[in-house]
Amino acid sequence: MKATWHGATLAESDDTIVVEGNYYFPADTLRRELFQASPTRTTCPWKGEASYYHVQVNGETNRDAAWYYPEPKAPAANIKGRVAFWKGVTVA
Repeated sequence: MKATWHGATLAESDDTIVVEGNYYFPADTLRRELFQASPTRTTCPWKGEASYYHVQVNGETNRDAAWYYPEPKAPAANIKGRVAFWKGVTVA
């Protein structure tokens, strides 16, 4: 699977996990230079607290376009160390 936005590959891996229709990529497959930490946090009742990244490509920023669970709850332990995408990021 490959995650892209504005023509740039954000992450690529054959080892993704699908949860609720979202592909979670291993964090070490991200092109880190395209990501900036976001202060945004949200809470999922069964996964726990999510943290976000802004994605930056060619001077454009897609705010909070990637998320991850630093310390997921036990039912979501399989997504620890993984990142998912939304907000116009194509995963195919």
